[in-house]
Amino acid sequence: MSIVNLSPAFLANLVCPSGKKRIEYCDAEVRGLIVEVRSAVNSVPTWYVRYKEQGKTRYEKLGDLKTLSLVQARKQTLMFKATLSKAPKTEVKVELAKGAMLLDAFVRDHVNPHNKMRKRSHVRDLQLYQRVGAKFGHLKLSEISRRDVQVFHNDLVKVEGLSPATADHHVVYLRRVLNLAIQWEFLEKNALSNIPLMKVDNKVEQYLSDDQVRQLVDVLTTDAAFGASNILMFLLSTGARLNEAVQAKWEQIDLDHGIWRIPATNSKNKRTRSVPLNDSAMWVLAQLETQGRHEYLFVNVATNKPFVTITRAWYRLRAKAGVGKLRIHDLRHSFASFLVNGGRSLYEVQQILGHSDPKVTMRYAHLSTKALKEAANAGSVIVKTAGPKAA
Repeated sequence: MSIVNLSPAFLANLVCPSGKKRIEYCDAEVRGLIVEVRSAVNSVPTWYVRYKEQGKTRYEKLGDLKTLSLVQARKQTLMFKATLSKAPKTEVKVELAKGAMLLDAFVRDHVNPHNKMRKRSHVRDLQLYQRVGAKFGHLKLSEISRRDVQVFHNDLVKVEGLSPATADHHVVYLRRVLNLAIQWEFLEKNALSNIPLMKVDNKVEQYLSDDQVRQLVDVLTTDAAFGASNILMFLLSTGARLNEAVQAKWEQIDLDHGIWRIPATNSKNKRTRSVPLNDSAMWVLAQLETQGRHEYLFVNVATNKPFVTITRAWYRLRAKAGVGKLRIHDLRHSFASFLVNGGRSLYEVQQILGHSDPKVTMRYAHLSTKALKEAANAGSVIVKTAGPKAA
């Protein structure tokens, strides 16, 4: 490990030395902040905090260089270390009254282990707690007041400059923590029940038009980057999430019945689900040369391993197809629109996409309404045509 004066210029030229699989650079300004660089082609340098706990060296992942700048990484490191310094150094095994446990201790000893076992997004929760813990970690569960949290909520936007939606995530996280405290009998009442959120609707949903579908499919089926192209065609044909596709294995595919069984370990809601494979998806599988040779469906020929990211390839392909700034996840939205506009019910869409909550599927209800309105308008034209002629 090298201790260096990290700077934007230094970070812009980060490379892993030849002959090494990985290297770490330690920030000379903020002790404990590390940037890790790996030799893999598609790897992105990643920020970590290195610290000691009970005599053992541990690492806490902060994020990658794409999502966190040097300034942000340093700030989060300081916040994380401040949280550690407030945490009790030794465990005192005494019976505490309800609400008497410190938030820091409750999150560290109970919430984090619980989330790590059950939530795919537990790393995001750790990031949220850096701000929440810095503000409330030293308080007892019963001392966290609704007013103080609302002031904190407002300051996240006014003072720290976070978006309203991101500020909401912090409050929702803390409310969920206190709900767990009630479930596990550490607390009598959640002071944050029904706390108002800013509720800014920032969900961006883009759908491909018929012309855009044709343009994109033409590019994906003819471009030389067949690895990324096949994955994208598979997403457009199944409505699957990118993570589900890149982790798909041949043992999960039933070619005879046209079914793809996604295991709970790969599913966002941690539930096994079966995805019917339409003709388009079966066509993609027929193009692959990995069956019988590799465990995974989609394998990067450069590394002979499953794909980690296809972001750069996607930017090039979408530009070539002329579909604007369409996101990879919008292929899932477009697939849902195909189903709804094809007359399928929202229940069927929910089952195929694997939504655990039907409210999530309801975002596509307007597409169904649009299809029904078009049908009604068609009827109106027929009635007008068949009506009596004016005298």
